[in-house]
Amino acid sequence: MQDFGLDNYRELPAAQQPTWADAGVLESVRNQLGALPPLVFAGEVDTLRTRLAQAARGEAFLLQGGDCAETFVDATADRIRNRIKTVLQIGMKQPSKQGALVGRTTDWPDCHADYQD
Repeated sequence: MQDFGLDNYRELPAAQQPTWADAGVLESVRNQLGALPPLVFAGEVDTLRTRLAQAARGEAFLLQGGDCAETFVDATADRIRNRIKTVLQIGMKQPSKQGALVGRTTDWPDCHADYQD
């Protein structure tokens, strides 16, 4: 298995990155972000891996939603709330049809992966 250290991302190809005009500013911003607390904690990542493995084995159903191409203009509180609401409503109906554990995850802020029995 490949070692996925914290800085290994720098060695991976980044096909959709902009051309940064000032590498010094870029490094400064990376350092500032690196000093902040993590967005997710290791235990949350472990739980997600376990639950994704359940879905891969057919023991759970994963409902995933998101818009990777969303613009900042479209990322309003109302639009995000409505999208999250839609994913949660679909997820609430799914267990009655499948009789399985249901996971919901999105790439929208403040909507964390969760599972429902």
